[in-house]
Amino acid sequence: MKTTKAYKNPQFLMSEEARTVRILCEYLEPQTRFRRFGIERAVIFFGSARLKPKPAEGPDYFTLAAELAEKVAAWTVSTHPQGRRYHICTGGGPGIMEAAHAGAARVDRRLNVALNISLPFEQSVNEFVEADHAFEFHYFFMRKFWFKNVAQAMVVFPGGFGTLDELFEMLTLIQTSKGAHIPIVLFGREFWTEVIDFEALARRGLIGEEDLRLIYRVDSVEAAFRHLKEVLP
Repeated sequence: MKTTKAYKNPQFLMSEEARTVRILCEYLEPQTRFRRFGIERAVIFFGSARLKPKPAEGPDYFTLAAELAEKVAAWTVSTHPQGRRYHICTGGGPGIMEAAHAGAARVDRRLNVALNISLPFEQSVNEFVEADHAFEFHYFFMRKFWFKNVAQAMVVFPGGFGTLDELFEMLTLIQTSKGAHIPIVLFGREFWTEVIDFEALARRGLIGEEDLRLIYRVDSVEAAFRHLKEVLP
């Protein structure tokens, strides 16, 4: 009788009993590749996968995200040595994620890092990310762990449930000192003022006045880039 080792048994590895093994893989495999390629610091771009270039009305957030990512990429290439450059890290999909990677690719595609998540509608990694810099996750919490692990700053464009979830998780980790204090830039004052009344939370005593200083709201690429240059070493 020919037997199969447990770690070569796909039926077992995909079973409920082996969930902890799969979780550990989503920790160790990215860690190995991050170390191999020197991915230690990143500016995270969050925002809707549904935003497209040249909308019929309202700001063209797609183009603005691309312009900002290009500026950050050009700045870090000209300012930082190879092993200390800031990568442009997104969820890897379309919309704002694709825009940020398109902008950074105008400078150096190797700065792009994608932390993709397997979803029912088959989100795939955009064309501006090299295969060895693209990661595929099943577990949202492991994906968010790696976002926080490499994040030195965040730029958050308008988005839906996923974007808001990522923003509030980061804010919670910073507020509770479970994560390092990093700059968080909210791009698009009109959107953020309408969608989240942070000041109301402070007035009601649900967050502290000092928590309002965790976010920095901007409307232009120039303002966002200037702030990032001021706060990032």
